[in-house]
Amino acid sequence: MAKKPDLIMPITDGTFDDVADSFFDVAPPKPEVSKTLAGSADRPLEIGGVQIDCYVLEDETRVLSQRGMFKGLGVTRGGPRTDKEPSNTGAEIPRFASQKWLKPFIDSDLEAALKSPVFFQPPTGHMGYGYPAEILVDVCDAILEADKQGATGRPQEKIVQNAFSLIRGFAKVGIIALVDEATGYQEMRAKNALADILESFLSDYRQKWTKTFPDDFYKQIYRLRNWDWDGSAKRPGAIGGWTNNFVYDRLAPTLTDELRELNPTNAKGERLSKHHQWFNPEYGHPELKQHISGVTALMRASSTWDGFKRSLDRAYPRYGDTIEMPLDDL
Repeated sequence: MAKKPDLIMPITDGTFDDVADSFFDVAPPKPEVSKTLAGSADRPLEIGGVQIDCYVLEDETRVLSQRGMFKGLGVTRGGPRTDKEPSNTGAEIPRFASQKWLKPFIDSDLEAALKSPVFFQPPTGHMGYGYPAEILVDVCDAILEADKQGATGRPQEKIVQNAFSLIRGFAKVGIIALVDEATGYQEMRAKNALADILESFLSDYRQKWTKTFPDDFYKQIYRLRNWDWDGSAKRPGAIGGWTNNFVYDRLAPTLTDELRELNPTNAKGERLSKHHQWFNPEYGHPELKQHISGVTALMRASSTWDGFKRSLDRAYPRYGDTIEMPLDDL
């Protein structure tokens, strides 16, 4: 029997070629597949003139299909696979991110996330795979940083333009809010009773401290306020009020009041723990981190403090507030 020739699949440095680093000789293990709570192929996310399939999974993760992410970024493939080529499901985005013009701007957390696509079962159709919605924001940030540092060239111009357009869209309406609106999940969520919402977020016991607010959350506040960032943990008192406003007031009705009861101040006016230590680790803490990520993305995409606050009010309105009519902030 003739020996099969080795398949050498090159990676280009410009637009993305649909090539594989390696092929599997045996079938990979069957992935864990999540069910969907909301979303369908006929209710895509629409932003920047692009439609991206999106879903809310049973654990309330908002996901974008990988194919939709390609379309949103304007990444072209090198050609269709043949029937004889084994599947390398979920490898395209990691290979795109490994190109030498972009790889230095992909941090380790994003790299790990890109290598772990989410497998899910849409209401109809075959199994899909994609990524948590916030990852598209992070990939766009990396592309724009690469351009800022002079790592891009003419082959990447369209990709950079698309990343900028998507970031502008996210600045006007947060990615999580966009997915919730597109899938219809916001109506489902609104039907939950207040007591059930608070119970799902909070724990009866204080959890061990873990870093929850990234430095970039505070760094972006400093930038928008035109303050010098020194990385110090000692911050102006106003930041505590803004944290309540931007985060806890917008996660669930009366959540801030509930946290104040669980985590009261002492005689010196100090709290013995951080509010985020009272979020339960199964649902509340992941939801909190997801919200912080969305708020931070809005800050990164805003050029002024007032513009950010208007974007925030539209993307994550505070419960009980009247939503401001849209304005052109950018």
